[in-house]
Amino acid sequence: MNRSLLTLVLIFAVLSVIHLLYYVMGRIQPGKDYTGLGFRIKTWWGMLLIFCLATLFNPVVSLLSLMVLAFFALKEYFSMIKSKKADRRLYLWAYLSIPVQFYWIYIGWYGMFIVFIPIYVFLFLPLPRLINKGTVGFLRSVSRAQWGLMLMVFGLSHMAYFQIATPQYGAGLVLFLVVLTQLGDAVNYLASIYFGKRKVVPTANPNLTWEGFACAFLVTTGASYLIYPYLTPLDPTFGIFSGMLISLSGFFGSLTVSVLKRDLLIGDDDKFDALKKSYLSRVDSLTYTSPVFFHVIRYFFDFM
Repeated sequence: MNRSLLTLVLIFAVLSVIHLLYYVMGRIQPGKDYTGLGFRIKTWWGMLLIFCLATLFNPVVSLLSLMVLAFFALKEYFSMIKSKKADRRLYLWAYLSIPVQFYWIYIGWYGMFIVFIPIYVFLFLPLPRLINKGTVGFLRSVSRAQWGLMLMVFGLSHMAYFQIATPQYGAGLVLFLVVLTQLGDAVNYLASIYFGKRKVVPTANPNLTWEGFACAFLVTTGASYLIYPYLTPLDPTFGIFSGMLISLSGFFGSLTVSVLKRDLLIGDDDKFDALKKSYLSRVDSLTYTSPVFFHVIRYFFDFM
């Protein structure tokens, strides 16, 4: 408990310094676009609040907060889709699956948690779309809904299961995951602004460059080696490997969601720009890093 409190105090101090530097850089270099970094900083403050509540009071607070986060991420995902009336019942059932998924986490039923959305929701979600709604656009509607559930609900829900799987280390592991994921995003963003030249997907996200990825990979790996003794029970080898894994999976998460948003919003640039400020844009990396990190740790370590 004392170590967790000390870690939260240190993160609070570092975040305060970053916020101050963001304010100063905006004043010194008004020509640079730091809006993406500003949105990330706001997200970091919100996540810090969640972890403070979970550490000082009750892990259920963290579970409920993550459930709300998954709901808003899915809601914004559905808002990008040009849907018809026939799809509304489908989306309703998708929303109703969120509390059910988090209930499996709350009672610690790993078997149902891991198969509920990929198997049972996959099999039964089409039913509302089938009944009296015809066949036109069926595959498009159901596949889009399932994609959203897999990324925004199933992927993010892994963060909530850490504290159930290992109450002793769960909060620290989640904090470790979120800090490294968000750090990688921020370094990638800043490096791409200052010296990024080779864009990965210029038509979907001009802020993702290979130079930014390389810098983020090195910084995230180094940061992982520095902080793993304070937040995790991992050994040095896995301390370094975890940073590499989180950086790589976070990059693919950002890349996938960026292309997904652009594909759904072709011809609607105003809405695309508005969604840069959304929950979805802040948790895109976590939709990948959360399940990847969870299952790697669960496979190699007995405490999970």
